[in-house]
Amino acid sequence: MEREERAHQDLECPLIHYSQESEFQSKRKWDNVKIEVKKQLALAGPLMTVNLLINCLQVISVMFVGHLGELALSGASMATSFASVTGFSLLLGMASALDTFCGQSYGAKQYHMLGIHQQRAMLVLLLAACPLACIWANAGHILKFLGQDPEISTEAGLYARFMIPSIFAYALLQCHVRFLQSQNNVFPMMFSAGFTTLLHLLTCWVLVFKSGLGNKGAALANAISYWINLLLLAIYVRVSPSCKETWKGFSKESLNDIPKFLKLAIPSAVMICLEIWSFEMMVLLSGLLPNPKLETSVLSISLNTCSMVYMIPLGLSGATSIRVSNELGAGRPYAARLASQIAMFLVSTEGILAATIMILGRNLWGYCYSSEEKVVRYVGEMLLLVAASHVLDGMQSVLSGTARGCGWQKIAAVVNLGAYYLLGLPFGIILAFVFHIGGKGLWTGIIVALFAQALLLLVVALRTDWEKEAKKAAERVHSTTNT
Repeated sequence: MEREERAHQDLECPLIHYSQESEFQSKRKWDNVKIEVKKQLALAGPLMTVNLLINCLQVISVMFVGHLGELALSGASMATSFASVTGFSLLLGMASALDTFCGQSYGAKQYHMLGIHQQRAMLVLLLAACPLACIWANAGHILKFLGQDPEISTEAGLYARFMIPSIFAYALLQCHVRFLQSQNNVFPMMFSAGFTTLLHLLTCWVLVFKSGLGNKGAALANAISYWINLLLLAIYVRVSPSCKETWKGFSKESLNDIPKFLKLAIPSAVMICLEIWSFEMMVLLSGLLPNPKLETSVLSISLNTCSMVYMIPLGLSGATSIRVSNELGAGRPYAARLASQIAMFLVSTEGILAATIMILGRNLWGYCYSSEEKVVRYVGEMLLLVAASHVLDGMQSVLSGTARGCGWQKIAAVVNLGAYYLLGLPFGIILAFVFHIGGKGLWTGIIVALFAQALLLLVVALRTDWEKEAKKAAERVHSTTNT
């Protein structure tokens, strides 16, 4: 009877390899744990470096602008937040659909489909970038309409216009990054990001201080660096033997199934945007607080710090989505479950260590951005909240990586909507504007949202039928291959 049931399952999902799953289950649990830890760390380390270096482009630019004065810093900070809310987050979210498509196709050894999925994503993201560029061109007017300080809005509008070339490079860059990481090919991204970041330091120095462009030079430096990073990865993909099976050149096949890609890309964008927007919204709301220049500057510094440290759990999140999607595509549901569990342990350990370091160094960090004592002191107070949020943020990031690996983007989008916009942000606004706690109140609301998000995603993960998820992955790979 059991043999007949297994045969029936094989007919339903021919891409699930039961011999591999049996081999996995026959090993001692501790052996599987050690193997999985090694695989995740081998992926997470380079991904952490890549994420950190890419994020450093914005951080370095803001640091350079910060030495031009408080107004220049506020304008650049506002423009960076505006660009993230109205452009980068949307493109990042849409590109994350490749975590599911490419990851599961690679696990199922349908290698040629990775290039098809990447080309399809490149086309969709470039089309999406066009209207976003128009929004950036009118950033100053939009910010004034939203009630932001007119002086800061004008500075932010000029900064955003010089960032417009960045959005097209960023769209293509994210597609290349997802394409490479889904096949566990992460070291080329690390080297290209490292070279770009080192060059960015020189580019920023020249364009900000030597060219006479001031803060606009920092925005232009961002665009140059994104294009350089993209060019390096594009050359690698097209000439490297490691991509020979996954990149077969441009194909008309990528024009097919665009609605199928959008069906996952749109929930992916909503999932990530709802989270990123809530953080960036704090900076925008800080412009409505008393002493907006101080609040905006400190909230922006805190957000930049949070984003930079978040690159560590984000690397683990990327490793989780790769491992989960690869194992589900290969028909190994229990290996996928173990990958998710190991990632939660690793990110919890990292969160406690990183939070401890932030608390110990909180009184010195502000000097990296400003020499004004009131700014440095306020940054030190905010870092206590940033440290607490980082622990929760790491947990939700790994659970979100599991969601992307499985294709749960719709569920995660609903969770994020409830956690951030029905609970966290209203709570933060009440603390900031009703109880007059200011920026600290806004960040406390984010902590509440992160706790709710992590808890809800954990419940979803604990209730997951992993064998069912493996069948869904097999069906997804099979349907895209045969269209």
